[in-house]
Amino acid sequence: MPKMKTSRAAAKRFSKTGTGLLKRNKAYKSHILTKKSTKRKRNLRKSIITDPTNAQNMKKILPYL
Repeated sequence: MPKMKTSRAAAKRFSKTGTGLLKRNKAYKSHILTKKSTKRKRNLRKSIITDPTNAQNMKKILPYL
């Protein structure tokens, strides 16, 4: 069997934690920041664990991560 290909776009956006869960950064932090509150921007800095409903699909396109 040939090797499976990793989605490079997804590989740059997701990383695996020590327990095997997928970690990602939040969206909406790149531009148009003037109308967003300081509290909202501060909370967007934190990374979060990917939802389990999406994690199964992500593991298919990230076979070696």
